[in-house]
Amino acid sequence: MIHEIDGPMDEKPAFRVGHWLQDRLFRVLIGGLLRLPYRIRVPLCGWLVSKVVAPLAGYRRRIRNNLALVRPDLSREEVERIVRAVPDNVGRTLIEIYSGQEFVARAAALPLTGEGVAALEQAHRENRPVILVTAHFGNYDASRAALIARGYPVGALYMNMSNAAFNAHYVKAISAIGTPLFPRGREGLAGMVKFLRKGGMLGMLIDQHMRSGVLLPFFGHEAQTALSAAELALKYDALCVPVYALRQQDGLSFEVIVEAPVPHGDPVAMTQALNDSLERLVRRHMGQWFWIHKRWKHAGREVGGPDRRA
Repeated sequence: MIHEIDGPMDEKPAFRVGHWLQDRLFRVLIGGLLRLPYRIRVPLCGWLVSKVVAPLAGYRRRIRNNLALVRPDLSREEVERIVRAVPDNVGRTLIEIYSGQEFVARAAALPLTGEGVAALEQAHRENRPVILVTAHFGNYDASRAALIARGYPVGALYMNMSNAAFNAHYVKAISAIGTPLFPRGREGLAGMVKFLRKGGMLGMLIDQHMRSGVLLPFFGHEAQTALSAAELALKYDALCVPVYALRQQDGLSFEVIVEAPVPHGDPVAMTQALNDSLERLVRRHMGQWFWIHKRWKHAGREVGGPDRRA
């Protein structure tokens, strides 16, 4: 299930020298990590992103700013724990996605839990389409791999990365986890519609700022949120099911949580229910959501004011 980004519908990644250099460094890093055993490479990549990449890229500051806005009640110690945990989870997720069949094989054995499991099974038997709504939480592709391994026809939307050099191998990596994949925009629209009408299950991530979205509460503050998941569910009479892959204490395995389908109704109310679902989960596992996103944008400023700490 690939993240959805607000931007031109058919935007193609453009070649830039800086992007090419970044990609060379990335390939060296990932190539080196993939030579290591899975149980070593995953925590090591998490450590590298948390300790090296996050300070250089400004991730820590952005996490602190977001938390200062929506969770000012947190202690300094808890904030710093989350500041370390979030990029660690990002690094683990990254190398897991690039681990291909090793990651897929582990996902095949993941347990499915939650009130929505029976509804998902019934939809599959009845060939009814499903919109699987998830977020940048845990490892979103672990749930996709787990469902595909059980025979569910799961596809996903993806957005071309702005870095053209990176985009080709990124798409190859997520394709190794499972297909079909549909590029966001007119290019993938026809295939996506055909897939849903045949009873497919389409994965979507809707937890990013969307300029074309509507302002809906998330952690007590309004955030521009896409209505697309709810609108697709209504248009194609599909179940709208929140699905999450919760990383376990060992840092390597997951529990796939399938919540009860969101009842059909007004798309704004449905989307608010999806926001509320994610918020409940994140509040219980604060270090597993991508607090690095600029989820709450106000007049082009980063929320929370300046913070120059690494």
